[in-house]
Amino acid sequence: MASQDWFDKDFYKILGVSKDVSEAELKKTYRKLSRQFHPDTNPGDAKAEARFKEISEAYSVLSDKDQRAEYDQMRAMGPGARAGFGGGGFSGGANFGGAGFEDVFANLFGGGGGGFGGPRGPQRGQDLTTTQTLDFIDGVKGTTIKLSLRAGAEPTTIKIPAGVQDGQKIKIAGKGNPSPNGGPAGDLIITVTVKPHPVFTRDGNNIRVVVPITFAEAVLGATIQVPTLGGDPVKLKVAPGTPNGRVLRVKGRGVVTAKAEGDLLATVEIAVPSHVSDKAKKALEEFDGFLPDEDPRADLLVKAGLL
Repeated sequence: MASQDWFDKDFYKILGVSKDVSEAELKKTYRKLSRQFHPDTNPGDAKAEARFKEISEAYSVLSDKDQRAEYDQMRAMGPGARAGFGGGGFSGGANFGGAGFEDVFANLFGGGGGGFGGPRGPQRGQDLTTTQTLDFIDGVKGTTIKLSLRAGAEPTTIKIPAGVQDGQKIKIAGKGNPSPNGGPAGDLIITVTVKPHPVFTRDGNNIRVVVPITFAEAVLGATIQVPTLGGDPVKLKVAPGTPNGRVLRVKGRGVVTAKAEGDLLATVEIAVPSHVSDKAKKALEEFDGFLPDEDPRADLLVKAGLL
């Protein structure tokens, strides 16, 4: 809704843009200025906080097509119109073709005291945006963080849900900037960055890990220990003759939320020693002599159409 102080404030000058600025350029300019003067960037700086509020007010008016049109028309009336808007009658040489003040006011403000195009209620506050970096385990299991949303204010505790993904946006309703005229506050939008883990990776709601095993364990079978994220290791049975790349599953050890429960997927990888003794080489050659005389790549060549 139109405010008397619109006559006194040059919102275009506040944002440093021309009166014919496009919506895209207006948004780009506002984002640049809001980052520059945001209280989080300038803690304890009262001047920066005041400038930030001034920028937010200007953008809230100019980014709304109806409010911008109303603002432009009011400003176009010139300094003489200010007194009339304040209740003392239009003056300063304004000429409305002989119409009385009441008629002009009714025509200008829609006849019912509302804004151009009808009454307008309080405007919603601007959203706040921030980026938060989490450790891998906190992204999987969830955590709580504390953010200083405004200079001088107590930190706000924010709950990060379990299973949040890298790059995901979390919206906290009502934690953004307050409305400039009594409307609801904006929202807080948190963009989450999740650090990679040296051992574990995400695959949807599952957690993957690569587990090395020896050649002997793959051939003869074994019971091995596998790490879990944030818990004790678990024991898994490797069956005799397990091939490289086989996936062993541990139920319920992945991402657990109210709606889903993932698993831990352990991929076995046969570790080939880079150095072996002559004795070991001889034993391996003897072992190879006991194996069936078959080519493990025969099926591959047939499928490739080479045999």
